[in-house]
Amino acid sequence: MIPQETIAKIFDAADIVEVIGDFIHLKKSGSNFKGLSPFANEKTPSFMVSPGKRIFKDFSSGKGGNVVTFLMEHEHLSYPEALKWLANKYNIEIIEKEETHEQIKEKHQREALYLAHQFANDFFKFSLRETDEGKSIGLSYLKKRGYHLKTIETFEIGYSPNNYNALENKANEMNYSLETLKKSGLIKENEKGNYDFFRGRVIFPIHNITGRIIGFGGRTLRKDGNVAKYFNSPESDIYNKSNVLYGLYQSKNEIIKNDCCFLVEGYTDVISLHHNGIQNTVSSSGTSLTDGQIRLIKRFTNNVVILYDSDPAGISASFRGVDMLLKDGLNVKVVLFPTGEDPDSYANQLSNEEFKLFLSDNQIDFISFKTNHLLDKTENDPVNISKTISEIIASISIIPDVVSRSVYIKKTAQIFEMDEQLLINEVQKKLRSKRVTNSFNPSPVHSKSTLPSKPFEKGVKHNLIEQEKDLIRLMVNYGAHSIPLKVTSDNEESIEEYPLAQYIIEEILTDKLSYNNEKYQLVFDEFYDGLQKGLVLNEQHFVQNNDLTGLIADLTTSKNTLSYNWKKKHQIHTKLESEMLKQAAHQSVYIFKLRVTENLILDKQQSLKNLSSSESSESIMEEIKELIKVRNIFANELGIIVTQ
Repeated sequence: MIPQETIAKIFDAADIVEVIGDFIHLKKSGSNFKGLSPFANEKTPSFMVSPGKRIFKDFSSGKGGNVVTFLMEHEHLSYPEALKWLANKYNIEIIEKEETHEQIKEKHQREALYLAHQFANDFFKFSLRETDEGKSIGLSYLKKRGYHLKTIETFEIGYSPNNYNALENKANEMNYSLETLKKSGLIKENEKGNYDFFRGRVIFPIHNITGRIIGFGGRTLRKDGNVAKYFNSPESDIYNKSNVLYGLYQSKNEIIKNDCCFLVEGYTDVISLHHNGIQNTVSSSGTSLTDGQIRLIKRFTNNVVILYDSDPAGISASFRGVDMLLKDGLNVKVVLFPTGEDPDSYANQLSNEEFKLFLSDNQIDFISFKTNHLLDKTENDPVNISKTISEIIASISIIPDVVSRSVYIKKTAQIFEMDEQLLINEVQKKLRSKRVTNSFNPSPVHSKSTLPSKPFEKGVKHNLIEQEKDLIRLMVNYGAHSIPLKVTSDNEESIEEYPLAQYIIEEILTDKLSYNNEKYQLVFDEFYDGLQKGLVLNEQHFVQNNDLTGLIADLTTSKNTLSYNWKKKHQIHTKLESEMLKQAAHQSVYIFKLRVTENLILDKQQSLKNLSSSESSESIMEEIKELIKVRNIFANELGIIVTQ
């Protein structure tokens, strides 16, 4: 247990701007600092840090709190781990009170792994620079590749002697646990006994985002084709390869500075590009790109340039990587290298300036990339051209931002000389195949909806609070009610029953929308978390929450209801909202989308007015045109005719 007085000392010392600035790029904004949310996809910064109040607030995800809360959320640390992280950063000694046996064991196991990796890394570095074998084999190999000592030091490259027990013997000498070294994968065991796993290899240490060593990659220098070129550390309590990007620790500041990340495949690609002046480069370490790695990139930039090999395997990996990055809302470009070249080999053939110019001049967006590659194989065959267009439509459909989708649809239409509306329709079909969607006539309906019916007033932004409230009201009152929705799978349509809450959540998340009202966002998030566990929450779940009980009472209580006697006397049946949930939910969702889009149009129009005479208005005008198209789509869903 950490004593309370030590906790107070940690909080006093911790600079929340400095700590959060280690993970995301912050800019001064008045008395506060602002940056892009590390917890949600967004283009406009909504993540605020107040140094005066010593708190942060993320208006995209609804998260907020102090410096410890941030570390717990962002780094997935426990409360004690977050405190220790800060204590280490600010050189505060922690003398803990007595812990349980399990706490002590878990802490010691993780820390022992970190220490074992640091010990091994020191051993490998010493072997590379101070031993005859290391200098004649490992260091000479690195120098042949053109790496300077500064580059070798930056990445802490080492060498493991070609001896079965060199590391083990050194560990015994230094009293390091053999069991821990085996858990880390540094030492293996077979019928003949223990042996050094990475023996005879150049060693590339893998750092986590804070700089601690969590694993290794080892490259053999033997020509034997039966020996694997690379060995990698196995996963452990401190190393999960799906959540690690090689080179990110060394590159994160340059990624922020350039607002761009170059993504390559291997260790040597990162090092060669870094050596040649491209220092905002990371690698997926020879594995397929993962969602966890994409989240790491998004902490620092939304712009990615893929630099994979131009062989079939590299092209295939690029296709997959492009779609994964697009799905998470990143802006993606691709650079293809000449046949037979990869980023490492080509960087070493050119000067720094020539290579930078090559990367700048040869970046193409994903549509041009897919089109150029796929059309090479079509030989003007209409069937294959159709397949190419379908591939591109599939990629466009996974982009969460509606404006970006619209821009790429327009470009595709120009490339293939097609009707833009036809492509819009095809993208909409793809979207429907991935989510539940409405199957009814989208004409306006009369319901209990609290949404205002007044049209868009030119120049006046909408206050979205009532739209947000109506969506949450429907979820709280009718979230578990089933509504019939059309589902498209394998080009076949069917009608299936889905919970109303699921329909609303998927519609909102598909277009990456969120709520300005924190309590509404909290209710939405809880519904989402429940669905992830297979549960549909009801009002009773929220009534037990003291912070929300007043809101739930407001949402579930109707001011005016028709009495049973009045209906019996006049023999009149009034259609209840519960009898037309499909229409009510559809109307509520699309009016919300419409109002959000109209507000975005006004924001862009205001930006246009604020431009100086020397600034170009072309890009903003293009965005406004695309937003108007999106607005018209939403209006059409509601049967509204837009005259402006």
